[in-house]
Amino acid sequence: MKAALALLAFAALAAAAGVLAPIYDWAGGLRFASEMFLYLAMAQMWNLLAGYAGLLCMGQQMFIGLGTYCLFYTALLFHVSPYWVMPLSFLFCAVIAALAALFMFRLRLVYFAIGTWVLSDMIASFISRTPELGGASGYQLSDVLPLINFDWFDQVIFWIAAAIAYATVWGAYALMRSSIGLGLMSIRDNDLAAASLGVDVWTNRFIVFVIAGASCGLAGAVYFTAQLAMGPGQAFDPNWVVAMLFITIVGGIGTLEGPIIGTAIYFALREIFTNVLDLSGAWYLIALGAAAMLVMLYAPNGLWPEIRDRFGIEGLSVRRHPPKALTEPVAP
Repeated sequence: MKAALALLAFAALAAAAGVLAPIYDWAGGLRFASEMFLYLAMAQMWNLLAGYAGLLCMGQQMFIGLGTYCLFYTALLFHVSPYWVMPLSFLFCAVIAALAALFMFRLRLVYFAIGTWVLSDMIASFISRTPELGGASGYQLSDVLPLINFDWFDQVIFWIAAAIAYATVWGAYALMRSSIGLGLMSIRDNDLAAASLGVDVWTNRFIVFVIAGASCGLAGAVYFTAQLAMGPGQAFDPNWVVAMLFITIVGGIGTLEGPIIGTAIYFALREIFTNVLDLSGAWYLIALGAAAMLVMLYAPNGLWPEIRDRFGIEGLSVRRHPPKALTEPVAP
């Protein structure tokens, strides 16, 4: 109940910020918040894969790129506003994830991680060499700009990004509280033992893989819609996964609160390193890596588990408690 109230409060605050934004001219702040929400959604999906399903996916950027290309291509082809074709990005990436799972799930552990990365690079190389898909230069939404109301553009993107972040957090919480979530946690601990107990390992992982792929595709499409332009180098950039990995590990992998805390830390460090310390390029990545190493040395499970255990905060806990009948002593 407390978790549901917290998520509802988050949704109310996001809606209030979007309503008040045009009054107080918060355009810059809205763009920043929209980016944070989209990174949170992607990191939460990567956490769902690696932290709960035991799938170390290093090619999640393929869905960000494919979702973006689906939106840009269909919006320009049918000459419609990009808002109308955003659901297509979600559905298209869900189908691609389902097809990719048929082959990728034949691989295990590190082979799965490498396989997804290779598949992403193959798709990116194919698109960048196909003139009909924009080639190496990608797409711009210049032909459909008259269909976009730029007086409300930042506010609409903010509302969509906040809705995606809310849906991923709430959806992950609901999924992990279900029987599928219970099966996923057993799979994460030991997939062979879970299978021997009757857990359908393939189906549970398939469901999560499709959900994560579709959600990342939608988040990527919204992100590049806000940019009004994209290219294969940006859409299929491996740094997307690097950011998801940093956010999840620093915040706490295998917890729903971890990506929320990790996203806040990631953006705070990014602003400090780039704007305050004026670091860029390789120095920025070195500083970010050093910060991640410090957290892993002093809080191996991430920051949220340390906070949770120290102060006894439940938060969005998905722990199961045995019925009282099983824990109470039997009367003589």
